Amino acid sequence: GATPVNDEHIAVITNLEGCFIIDKKGNLVQSFSTKEGLQNNNILDIYLDREKNIWLGLDNGIDFIAYNNAIKHVYSEYLNESSGYSSIIHNNSLYIGTANGLYKTNLYPQQDLSFIKGYFELVENTRGQVWNLSEVNGQLFLGHHDGNFLVKDKTATLVDNSSGFWNFFPLNNMLPSSVLISGTYNGINFYDFRHGKVSPKNIQAPFESARFVVVDHQMIWASHPYKGVFKVWLNGEEKPVVKQYTEKEGVASINGNYIFRIRNRLVLATEHGIFEYNVAKDVFEPSSYYNSIFGKLEVRYLKEDNSGNIWFVFDKTLGVVDFSQNKPQIIYLPELTNKMVSGFENIYPVNDNNVFIGGEKGFYHINYQLYKKNKYPLQVQIRTVKAIGKKDSLLFGGYFGQVNEVARNNMLKDVAIGHSWNSVHFEYASPTYAQQSNVEYSYLLEGFDKKWSEFSPKTEKEYTNLPAGDYVFHVKVRNNLGSESSVTNFRFSVLPPWYLTTWAYLIYLCLLVCLMWLIYKKQKRKFLLQRLRFEEEQKRLQYLHQLELEKNEKEIIKLKNEKLEAEIQHKNTELASTAMHLLQKGELLSKIKEDITKLNKQTAKQPSHDDFKKIIKVLNEEDRMDKDWEHFSKHFDKVHSNFLTVLKEKFPNLTTNELQLCAYLRMNLSSKEIAQLMNISVRGVEISRYRLRKKLPLQKDTSLYDYLISIHPLSATETLSQ
Repeated sequence: GATPVNDEHIAVITNLEGCFIIDKKGNLVQSFSTKEGLQNNNILDIYLDREKNIWLGLDNGIDFIAYNNAIKHVYSEYLNESSGYSSIIHNNSLYIGTANGLYKTNLYPQQDLSFIKGYFELVENTRGQVWNLSEVNGQLFLGHHDGNFLVKDKTATLVDNSSGFWNFFPLNNMLPSSVLISGTYNGINFYDFRHGKVSPKNIQAPFESARFVVVDHQMIWASHPYKGVFKVWLNGEEKPVVKQYTEKEGVASINGNYIFRIRNRLVLATEHGIFEYNVAKDVFEPSSYYNSIFGKLEVRYLKEDNSGNIWFVFDKTLGVVDFSQNKPQIIYLPELTNKMVSGFENIYPVNDNNVFIGGEKGFYHINYQLYKKNKYPLQVQIRTVKAIGKKDSLLFGGYFGQVNEVARNNMLKDVAIGHSWNSVHFEYASPTYAQQSNVEYSYLLEGFDKKWSEFSPKTEKEYTNLPAGDYVFHVKVRNNLGSESSVTNFRFSVLPPWYLTTWAYLIYLCLLVCLMWLIYKKQKRKFLLQRLRFEEEQKRLQYLHQLELEKNEKEIIKLKNEKLEAEIQHKNTELASTAMHLLQKGELLSKIKEDITKLNKQTAKQPSHDDFKKIIKVLNEEDRMDKDWEHFSKHFDKVHSNFLTVLKEKFPNLTTNELQLCAYLRMNLSSKEIAQLMNISVRGVEISRYRLRKKLPLQKDTSLYDYLISIHPLSATETLSQ
């Protein structure tokens, strides 16, 4: 079978050798077989879609070839399992370095080098890890894990096997440079170049592995991702000098530093942004220009192409700063996201039509000019709409009409679903087969969402527990160049549950009227009951008020009684104090008399004896005055509620001294204290107590004090009123 793929090329399919692309003269342009990734070589049918992509029907499966795509996979070896680390065009041949060795293929004059006609051949002596390919002084140098090689045609010749080699540079700007340098596993090596021959110099600058190296005016700059930034130069005696740049020179950290030469300036990509080297100050300073372009991106690889565009890598993502417009524009190439060798990225821009990218499996070719020109018609289609309940129900299966009929963006008929199916699942896709990794989707459910969602590669969305109402699901797609498709819609309605239908509302209205009537009746009955309760409550409150008044009156009387008791207690205290005073005074007077009497007996003179008698007489008179019983009895009766009066009424035969003795006994005074107050001896007090018991009707076992205490005089209120 055969089909034209464009005005110049024809695709021919076979049963044994896969698919061939030939020109109109029959010359082979390109071939696709199992070596290039087909499932098998037995092709039964071929189809070209409207975007010039090739679909192959195999005897066991379907294969898709993005033939018109600007990004193509370059296969260097069978199965294409080795990683790509470096590539270069030298003497009209394409060399690509992989983890398995160096491969070469011849190129033919054509604008797009992705149409490689021949197969890649392994260059002799290069089996193993290839790190770098560099053309210096017209010679092709190979940086290998096993050493430094010089490549000519299909053979590599060993130059230096002292270490593994990362890169090669001329030390002088004037070519051919007589001195070459190379970044190795152990630092910088220097080489002489004379008459087309390379020989090692006995000069080395060992410090760290120098994978990122830049030469600027015979100054060698090297950076290590985990060791820092270094500058190496030769002094007059051609001895290398190594200087490490630290925070003092603007290198904030030894980690995450990648040095490059962009637009003839030294640029340092770090975790903290992009820095540029200030020659006058010998420091690295933040670049306001590049930081305004890259923002907060942590760039770790930079490469300038011949058109002035800057290719960069960050976080396994490839992008390019395009300067073809008035304002720099960043264009991402998501087709290659996560497909490059992380930490060992390699970009080889030949021209705008040919950019080679090292990948985890081989190489990728980018026709950047075609990439920008390709304007694939963006369209998004809703593939499936399902209502989710106890079981799934398909509402829409992807076709608005017949098979292969041009799809319409809007459904003319709304779909209504029951409330029990109010969870809806949408699936959508864009038939842009050549750019599936470049497209992102955004959606909006009108009636539920407030704004469009963020663009993402996700091709499905599910809404659960939608309330009753009318909805329109909108979805659109955009590519990495910022172009957006028109919006595709799907209209549907979620019916209310049975308890929210019109009939349900009528029933609710009737129930509401009945409920209001019942409430009215209940409220009326409740009002009557409340009125009766109010009247009863008023009566109860009035009764409680009366009780409260009586309680207050009793409380007032109680307070008055407590006040009177307090006054009585106070007077009793005064009485006790008076008695104690009299007692002390009596004791004092007795002591004075006793002392004067003794002194009188000891005095021999008669006149003094008479004077002492006069003094003793005066003291005796004073003693009788302090013991004025009438005054004491009145005061005692006030305190003890007319105790003496009551006692006198009960026992009229009691003498004054006996009443006085009863008063002192009621005060619970001792016999000695009573004797002092009555001016008699203690023996006299005992005799008086005996005589008093005889006059009072006391039993022998009854205490005189208890009996006197048991006599109840008038109450305190009566006493005070008297």
